[in-house]
Amino acid sequence: MTDSKYFTTTKKGEIFELKAELNSDKKEKKKEAVKKVIASMTVGKDVSALFPDVVNCMQTDNLELKKLVYLYLMNYAKSQPDMAIMAVNTFVKDCEDPNPLIRALAVRTMGCIRVDKITEYLCEPLRKCLKDEDPYVRKTAAVCVAKLHDINAQLVEDQGFLDTLKDLISDSNPMVVANAVAALSEIAESHPSSNLLDLNPQSINKLLTALNECTEWGQIFILDCLANYMPKDDREAQSICERVTPRLSHANSAVVLSAVKVLMKFMEMLSKDLDYYGTLLKKLAPPLVTLLSAEPELQYVALRNINLIVQKRPEILKHEMKVFFVKYNDPIYVKLEKLDIMIRLASQANIAQVLAELKEYATEVDVDFVRKAVRAIGRCAIKVEQSAERCVSTLLDLIQTKVNYVVQEAIVVIKDIFRKYPNKYESVIATLCENLDSLDEPEARAAMIWIVGEYAERIDNADELLESFLEGFHDESTQVQLQLLTAIVKLFLKKPTETQELVQQVLSLATQDSDNPDLRDRGYIYWRLLSTDPVAAKEVVLAEKPLISEETDLIEPTLLDELICYIGTLASVYHKPPSAFVEGGRGVVHKSLPPRTASSESTESPETAPTGAASGDQPDVIPAQGDLLGDLLNLDLGPPVSGPPLAASSVQMGAVDLLGGGLDSLMGDEPEGIGDTNFGAPPATVTAAAAAAPARLGAPISSGLSDLFDLTSGVGTLSGSYVAPKAVWLPAMKAKGLEISGTFTRQVGSISMDLQLTNKALQVMTDFAIQFNRNSFGLAPAAPLQVHAPLSPNQTVELSLPLSTVGSVMKMEPLNNLQVAVKNNIDVFYFSTLYPLHVLFVEDGKMDRQMFLATWKDIPNENEAQFQIRDCPLNTEAASNKLQSSNIFTVAKRNVEGQDMLYQSLKLTNGIWVLAELRIQPGNPNFTDLELSLKCRAPEVSQHVYQAYETILKN
Repeated sequence: MTDSKYFTTTKKGEIFELKAELNSDKKEKKKEAVKKVIASMTVGKDVSALFPDVVNCMQTDNLELKKLVYLYLMNYAKSQPDMAIMAVNTFVKDCEDPNPLIRALAVRTMGCIRVDKITEYLCEPLRKCLKDEDPYVRKTAAVCVAKLHDINAQLVEDQGFLDTLKDLISDSNPMVVANAVAALSEIAESHPSSNLLDLNPQSINKLLTALNECTEWGQIFILDCLANYMPKDDREAQSICERVTPRLSHANSAVVLSAVKVLMKFMEMLSKDLDYYGTLLKKLAPPLVTLLSAEPELQYVALRNINLIVQKRPEILKHEMKVFFVKYNDPIYVKLEKLDIMIRLASQANIAQVLAELKEYATEVDVDFVRKAVRAIGRCAIKVEQSAERCVSTLLDLIQTKVNYVVQEAIVVIKDIFRKYPNKYESVIATLCENLDSLDEPEARAAMIWIVGEYAERIDNADELLESFLEGFHDESTQVQLQLLTAIVKLFLKKPTETQELVQQVLSLATQDSDNPDLRDRGYIYWRLLSTDPVAAKEVVLAEKPLISEETDLIEPTLLDELICYIGTLASVYHKPPSAFVEGGRGVVHKSLPPRTASSESTESPETAPTGAASGDQPDVIPAQGDLLGDLLNLDLGPPVSGPPLAASSVQMGAVDLLGGGLDSLMGDEPEGIGDTNFGAPPATVTAAAAAAPARLGAPISSGLSDLFDLTSGVGTLSGSYVAPKAVWLPAMKAKGLEISGTFTRQVGSISMDLQLTNKALQVMTDFAIQFNRNSFGLAPAAPLQVHAPLSPNQTVELSLPLSTVGSVMKMEPLNNLQVAVKNNIDVFYFSTLYPLHVLFVEDGKMDRQMFLATWKDIPNENEAQFQIRDCPLNTEAASNKLQSSNIFTVAKRNVEGQDMLYQSLKLTNGIWVLAELRIQPGNPNFTDLELSLKCRAPEVSQHVYQAYETILKN
């Protein structure tokens, strides 16, 4: 007979009877009674009164009975903690039992009893079980440590269980290793700062050895742990990938996805030139394809993960397009996901196949799927330019079917194609206009109105078409109303004589009869624009539109990298980081892919590639100069994050260390010997080698540097850095009446941009904000642009904007180019200006003489640049003083054959040192000619330093 009989009793006085049976001498009767108790407990009856009687049954050799009693104990220990202590002795005893199954059962149950009073009694038995001779007991005890840590973390740390767990990673049994890894990972997740899983090549090797022999859950734990490891170089990454690859053929899809996660992560470190890289790409495709033959739910999870993989590395599945073709019996959620991946994989090679398939889908019965298929055709047109014509003719064929929802989706899609390929496919507008009456969805109506407004000059009856929409203006959705308003204004600007009445009608509807603030505001803006300045209105409303990008729905790259680290988890299904859906901070650690290594590293010998040297991949840190408009439009024009300008000696620009090698790391390769001198340290900290330099000076130096140490340095008085007069940076004609003049100043260690704003327009200007594009020295506003009162017509305001040098860095051409965006209530305006380099010369730029000599010798001769400054109106003393006031410091001075020679040093805000030798030729008593030699690890700055010298000395 089955156990179901235990669930059917409804006797009264049952508890009393059970009590008697539990205390019976007969083992069978006892067992039956415990089964009845468990059955009652399962259906929700309160049998806690029997606690002492059930606990008495623990003293038995019968494993089945023991399991049942332990089950009862786990359930009621929380509500009866005092009683539960009675069971502790039995636990301790069971942990010494000769039968390993009973020892393991005892330790497993101990971990499940979440009662503080009991936990301290369980430490000794747990310690023994962790060192038990039987691996089954050890693996159970490993998981128990994680459970105990959840109840009382401090106790686990004090008792040294974490160290024992770490030792278990080296256990001979693979299941023990897997459970130890699982337990440590669980504990580490609740304590992200603790470095519990201290992985090194030795422990990784042990994990990889255990990987082949443990159960599938064990393999998943180990693979997840491997995914958190950062290999020291590409060779180690390749070796791990080789040993993980066999897991791709595992029958369990979770193991496959965990292996894919490890490989995707470590592939970042492999050079694309390696043969192995190509082999790995080929090996990744079959397991992913196999996942798609599972049941629909698993398919969906696989597809969501594949969607991420395809965005990161489309080359893996580029030849597998056919497996993503939709089957007739696929559930809708699988169909839509496959459709998305098809578009991501679409290329010139397979577009014909994809379009034929999509056209087929567009005739299906499932409305949602058909809509998505039509949209997909449009996305293909935008993604693969060569297919655009074929896509448009496919869409026209679909419009001819006259199926309402197909027509509407096609029109929405064609609007995007017009945006991507202007003046190419406008011949289809006539066909679109024929279907005007059938449009009833807001998005389709809005798209059609946009097309009519945008191409009004090509449509003879554009005014009639738009008028037909105007009849039910107030019944339309906001989206349609806004689009209609803009379209009629466009039409008016193109055909002013015929449509005056129409535009007045729509403006009145939008402003006086509407209670939607967005619509009203847009109506008033157009009204004022048209009434005050029709030319400006034309520029605004009929401005050229930027082309739409190829794939608008790609996941943002940093988020994609994080999600790749979560393949095979919920995050990869939701396409959101765990922090977005896991409540509380527990268990959420931000992950990212390892940085890509340069292709050359794998082939270079250790001699030619010193560790830590940047090798050719620098542009990842500092991108090449981009399009001004694109970069500035991506900037948030709100007030910049304010912060005090950092002390120059400690500035670190972005992620690039420009201290040691100056701009070398900005420009690419480092010159030889870059590691020999410590440029980041203040000049006083001279290495022993540098201090001993004068003793070793055997060879004569052309510039006579060996005598430097006998000389007195020229010290001038500080009279303030030179400030150039203000220049017009943005003329009023280019900024709708706003004129901006300005200059740059440096005072007491702070850089400022002194601005003069003049309003030459006829309206008041407010809401000013400023933003800089990335630039060579990280200049950025250190505070918002504060224009305290509205700027009235013909009014001028002067203000000083403090700057910091901790902004984003990007090499500009020329080096001192600064691109600026200024926003006010009228528009956003862009201009660029050149800042004089001397505002970046810092106050602690005076180098100690011995350091100067050692550094001059250390910088290669090819880095030396020679310049001439003619007709300088200053003598040696005056020149030295004037330069010092702009933070160019004279280290030493001497006279050789009637020529005065000044040896000078200066330091830029990013830690670059520039050394100078200035020869002053005595000529005309009032004007002198100067010869300037500059040495610097970043020769690119020399030209700009020379310009600074000339500017300071001649003004």
